[in-house]
Amino acid sequence: MSAKSWHEARLIPTSGIGKGREQERRATSALLAVMGVVRDFGQSICRPLGAPAGPLETYIEVPFTLNGKELRPDGLIRVTRGSRTWTALVEVKTDKNELSLEQVDNYISIALQEGYDAVLTISNQVPPLPGTHPTPVDRRRLRRVQLAHLSWSEVLTTAVIQKEHRGVSDPEQAWILGELIRYLEYDGSGALEFTDMGSHWTSVRSGVCNNTVRIGDPGAREVAQRWDALVRFVSLQLGRRLGSEVTQVLSRAETRDPAIRSDTVLKELVEDGRLSGEIRIPDAHSTIAMVADLRSSLLTCSTVVDASDSARQRTRVMRLTKQLAGIEFDLDVAALVKNSRTPPPVVRLAALVENPDALVPDAGREIRGFRLSRGVALSTNKSGTGGFVNSVQKGVENFYDEVLSRLKIAKTTPPRTRSLPEADKSPSKLSSTDLSSQDEPDESSQYDPNEHTAPSPPTAPPTSPLSGRDPSGSRISQLG
Repeated sequence: MSAKSWHEARLIPTSGIGKGREQERRATSALLAVMGVVRDFGQSICRPLGAPAGPLETYIEVPFTLNGKELRPDGLIRVTRGSRTWTALVEVKTDKNELSLEQVDNYISIALQEGYDAVLTISNQVPPLPGTHPTPVDRRRLRRVQLAHLSWSEVLTTAVIQKEHRGVSDPEQAWILGELIRYLEYDGSGALEFTDMGSHWTSVRSGVCNNTVRIGDPGAREVAQRWDALVRFVSLQLGRRLGSEVTQVLSRAETRDPAIRSDTVLKELVEDGRLSGEIRIPDAHSTIAMVADLRSSLLTCSTVVDASDSARQRTRVMRLTKQLAGIEFDLDVAALVKNSRTPPPVVRLAALVENPDALVPDAGREIRGFRLSRGVALSTNKSGTGGFVNSVQKGVENFYDEVLSRLKIAKTTPPRTRSLPEADKSPSKLSSTDLSSQDEPDESSQYDPNEHTAPSPPTAPPTSPLSGRDPSGSRISQLG
């Protein structure tokens, strides 16, 4: 038997995963165990919740008694530094299971009863805005306990950024973190991606096209909230590939009061038939604005960039076209002229390369910047590889790869996306060998490892990946 057909043993096996409770227990145990061993990763999850920088102890299914009834949260995290101890209860959902308000309320009550600091929930639900929670918990109960939520997409993104971009100093810990990433990227793990726009998507989309949808329609508000959740998901996915924190652009008022953002999106959806959002990428020249027009089924991605400080207006145009050389799709370019109230002319990039004077303003007028935009056909299907979510995600990622990543700010180079190998779609009895982001591309891949802007330390596993010791010195236990 050829060794090429052998299957490598995995620390966290993906074969034989059940559904429901068994799937949740395996995901919880795998995540918390790796958080306890790989301190850099564990702290990157717990630090934003207020935990000190100390060793992590992690437990699963810890029993508590509340009002005479035994309850078992999925997990518990304890961080100790000096005389301070920080403790959080953890509730986990996988697949399409959603958090229960009753469960979350009970765990808040336990945290208050025991004097714990936080309750952390993890599921595939993506809240519309950062800092919000998928369940409508009474905020008055959170004066002494913090309630935080992470989507599995956020957990996976944090793990990939920590391992591939920030780096893990201990090669054994890096290998262990890579095993968690493999597990979460496996379809059967229950850590799903954002897949659809909700149960009301089809009726709301039809109502928008027929001008029959109204502000008060509950389905319309759900679609508006799902859109912001999609914008956050796109940000996470792009950040995972770039190794940086890609964030949604919000006003101060929207950050303070999420209802303002929700009302704004809902009004634009009902009145204009459009959904819009904006994301910011660190070290990139500008933000990416996206507009999904449901009536024309068109997604428009755009960015505004500053013009060079050259004295000649024609030179400013030529410097822009030089940076954008090689783009294979149609890109619209508009010159933004100082103190001009008339709409700027729009020229295709290919035509602008041939004739830079097409955007040169009249004598005495100065170009202050350029608006670059691209429109692509937008699928209106609810879900699937060719659905609305997928077309928005791919449209934004392609716009960044082909446009924004080419534009440099002084000596700063925009982050480059990391290409992943194509998974083998042929059937396999041992699907635990499916390719993940932890597999190096084969010789035919176009991935260039030297193009990382912040390469991580060597993460190749040692001859004996587990030497019988706890690399971090932390404690991993199971109670109950």
